[in-house]
Amino acid sequence: MFALLESIGKTAASSLRALVADAPAGAIPEALAVVPAGRPEFGDYQVSQCLALGKALKRPPRALAEAVKAALEADAALQQAIAKIEIAGPGFVNIHLQDAWLAGRVAARLGDPRLGLRSVGKGVRVVVDFSSPNVAKPMHIGHIRSTIIGDAIARTLRALDHEVITDNHLGDWGTQFGKLIVGYRKWVNEEAYAADPVGELLKLYVKFQQEDDAEKRAIVAMSGIDVGAGQLPNEDDDEAPHDAKWVVAGLPTKLMEEARAELVKLQAGEPENVALWKKFIADSRHVFEQVYARLDVRFDHWLGESAYNDQLPGVVADLVARGIAHESQGAIVVTFDESDKLGSDPFIVKKSDGAFNYASTDIATMLHRVNVFHADRILIVTDERQQLHFRQLFAVARKMGITVGLEHVWFGLMRMAEGTIKTREGNVIHLTELLDEAERRARVVALEHNPELAADVKELNEIARVVGIGCLKYNDLSKDRQTLVTFTWDKAVSLVGNTAAYLQYAYARIRSILRKGEVEAVASAAVVLGSPVERGLGKQLLAYPEVVEQVCRTARPHLVCDYLFALAGAYSTFYADHPVLHAETPALRASRLVLTELVARTLRHGLSLLGIEVVERM
Repeated sequence: MFALLESIGKTAASSLRALVADAPAGAIPEALAVVPAGRPEFGDYQVSQCLALGKALKRPPRALAEAVKAALEADAALQQAIAKIEIAGPGFVNIHLQDAWLAGRVAARLGDPRLGLRSVGKGVRVVVDFSSPNVAKPMHIGHIRSTIIGDAIARTLRALDHEVITDNHLGDWGTQFGKLIVGYRKWVNEEAYAADPVGELLKLYVKFQQEDDAEKRAIVAMSGIDVGAGQLPNEDDDEAPHDAKWVVAGLPTKLMEEARAELVKLQAGEPENVALWKKFIADSRHVFEQVYARLDVRFDHWLGESAYNDQLPGVVADLVARGIAHESQGAIVVTFDESDKLGSDPFIVKKSDGAFNYASTDIATMLHRVNVFHADRILIVTDERQQLHFRQLFAVARKMGITVGLEHVWFGLMRMAEGTIKTREGNVIHLTELLDEAERRARVVALEHNPELAADVKELNEIARVVGIGCLKYNDLSKDRQTLVTFTWDKAVSLVGNTAAYLQYAYARIRSILRKGEVEAVASAAVVLGSPVERGLGKQLLAYPEVVEQVCRTARPHLVCDYLFALAGAYSTFYADHPVLHAETPALRASRLVLTELVARTLRHGLSLLGIEVVERM
């Protein structure tokens, strides 16, 4: 199908260039867009660009459409697939494909294990940076989006033969480790730590914040400044009074002074602090890997922020030497002019106190991916709050001469019903709790519909795992990633409606049909698209590769979800009116078995791109 549509688009464009010989260079694209027709009476595909080009070329759109029609009809190769071409309205070119040609393409798909996917990524190396939790903090519901969106993108890129490198850029450096070292030495419960190291580290972090806030409140109370009855503001709290923010930012609490002292020791390589830091990382990674195993997510690298510490002085020195960065009020910054459209805030690569930061670390990370990984394209999956940071980072990269593709794949925040998730307050739902609840609900529903599963606990647990985790992933991936998500238990693990469970059940139902017909796998057969419904199902199957390529271009996995839901619906309509095992003739039975087999394969493959498994029975 791809080859046909590309040929139609190029032939259409060529005809317009011949018609309008004096058209400005670039006014007519290399190929016109060929899109699915909106309604069956308009054909299968449509060329509508003549309307827009008519104005630009100062020619009647219908005249351009007539030229396109004549060129397509004169192409003998295209006429093997095209049944009829019509001009409609002010300049639409409606293309009707031959039933036999479509049926042949569907039948050929049965022998293609790739289901029509092209190797468009051959020779292209892509780094996908996603998940990136902070060490010493449990993964919570806020981490689910980056993790499964990034994984789905990586899977889809691999399906088109890109060479994919996945990197989990851990938050394993920074001021929080001074706090954790102090908290560990003061308050750690060794027994609790042994049982749940990351959970205990979170408790220590929260306790440190609470103790530090209590000390700040005492100082503020002595100063006579009213900061209100709510939580003590942070220095970057825009709603706090200016004087309160100033006091909070500069409060010399003894606890914080201890943390800073321990951080300095860590940065200087003091053995005891380094040993604790490595312990926190190792214990955290062990816990993270257990969560990733349940989600079936894997990484090629775990290069955290600390991996680039030794490179940061050289990175900043190079920026200064090139004239990209300069000193400003004691800090080293990159500034942008109005044409960059990046705002007036500078990009700080070294703070006035001499410390390096996320900006300098991210530049070093990017250089590693370009110079060591030799990436052609880099995708970084984070939430929407970091949009300006990455626009500025990519602008600095261009100033440094980096030409590879750089993309910030941002997604809408995950919020609780009562507001933003805040780890420092401990008001989070851990990801393990979410996975457990998803499986529990799936188990309940499975038993309601199949009480006999109670006798086979192993199968019941497997169905609960596959369906529960699948629904959790699909609930997120089925939305445009830029959508803001408000978390509720019912939505997060829903098994009703447009869900993974619906698609998994559709797959299991089709496999049941094949088993009843004693057909394990359809080998080959001539396909007959004798009704509009069969024809529509055949076209839907052929559209799969185009959808997958669109996901790779846009990094929007929800497009696969939309496609699979439509495919399952199309098959349901087909099955309701077209007997498969009891078809009117053996030829029709064989043809419909091909369609049935292809729908099952496509559902399974499409769900696998989302990291969702299927079961043979539900």
